[in-house]
Amino acid sequence: SACEFGPYDYSRSGNPTRTALEKHAAMLEQAAASFAFATGMAALTAVTRLLSAGDHVICNADIYGGMHRLLTQDCAHSGILMSFVNTADIEEVNRAITPHTKLIHTESPSNPLMKITDLRALAEVAHRHNAYLSVDSTMMPPVICKPLTLGVDIVVHSATKYFSGHADCMCGFVCVRSPELAKKLAFEQNVMGTHLAPFECFLILRGMKTMFLRVQRGQENAAQIAAFLLKQRPKHVKDVFFPHRNSCIDSESLAVHYGQSEGSGCVMSFTTGSVEFSRRLLDACRIFKTTVSFGSVNSLCEMPCVMSHASIPAEKRTLPGDLIRLSIGIEDANDLISDLEHAIKVASHEVVKGKDDKFDSEFTDLPLFPSPVLRPAKAPEMSTAEGTVDSGLSA
Repeated sequence: SACEFGPYDYSRSGNPTRTALEKHAAMLEQAAASFAFATGMAALTAVTRLLSAGDHVICNADIYGGMHRLLTQDCAHSGILMSFVNTADIEEVNRAITPHTKLIHTESPSNPLMKITDLRALAEVAHRHNAYLSVDSTMMPPVICKPLTLGVDIVVHSATKYFSGHADCMCGFVCVRSPELAKKLAFEQNVMGTHLAPFECFLILRGMKTMFLRVQRGQENAAQIAAFLLKQRPKHVKDVFFPHRNSCIDSESLAVHYGQSEGSGCVMSFTTGSVEFSRRLLDACRIFKTTVSFGSVNSLCEMPCVMSHASIPAEKRTLPGDLIRLSIGIEDANDLISDLEHAIKVASHEVVKGKDDKFDSEFTDLPLFPSPVLRPAKAPEMSTAEGTVDSGLSA
């Protein structure tokens, strides 16, 4: 109609491919609605747009570095107040609440120290004080954890990770439990213009088809990697942070974790006792690739203090400098263990790193540049009884 808008009149406001993606994500999370954004940070920013000057946010102290930067270096300039506490300690959360608290934000397990928060208990606290509970569940995709069914109001995902699974596109989701929140987020998505483009929507839809299989295999591998690291204590490994028996996670926290999820996840962290040892270990890895991301089919490694959490000022950082974070992919577990075992030996100077220690990173047998296309030679002339003629096959 000339005087009425349709759902797809303008792609920022609505696109059929994005609708398909958002409906799929909402079904997975059992949400009232889901909203796809260009990145995980755009999704987190949309959540903070629910706040006004003078509102108070309680955030987990062990949190993704980008969220810490968003709150302290952006939201603070808009008059939003904040407190960073250990959300695994419900009493500490209760003490931090003020009459102006409108949002509690956490991760469980937290990134990267794997602290477990009781989401049901935290939701009760938030709702008792008329606040929303937001959970960044990037490390626990909906195939193993559905926080909205536990009383959480808002679930955020950096879908760049497990939803995509192939590290070939970026995306963020905000999934909400109530129609009231859905209306507010729909407005923010449209007014900010940070929606996900149609082709990236297609890529995420493609990745979601294999998410369960990828996460299942990653968790199986992660359990074997954790068992290997635990055997390296105390000589080369000090602490292992992973929802797994015998790790640094206490039995009570493990019970909470497995009471609200169906798996361990595929991310773990560990300390070595030396920043230099950790650096040498990462540099010696051949299959594990050093990068700030996680959740890919490929196994990845990083040192959070200088990579994913470097934006947090050192004096406010709660992480040990020697901490290593691993994201476990779907490769053969024996290959991954062999890679870590070799890297530990190199880091401890038990073996010398050789020039052939690279793994699929250099192709010395291939030319740096392709050879120029050669024009085909002129076709030979053919002899006939009447003389010589051109074959007509020359270029």
